[in-house]
Amino acid sequence: MFNETLLEILVCPLTKEPLEHDTQAQELISKAAGLAFPIRDGIPIMLVDEARKLR
Repeated sequence: MFNETLLEILVCPLTKEPLEHDTQAQELISKAAGLAFPIRDGIPIMLVDEARKLR
């Protein structure tokens, strides 16, 4: 389970913009970068190489 209070301090590693939590996909979304960072076992993986490109 992802700790929602982390959203207050986490930002996109590329743009430094805030992220949104997609609870259904278990991803953190950076609309500015067009990337979705996975959350695995409650831990956000904030590596650009691990991110999924949004359409």
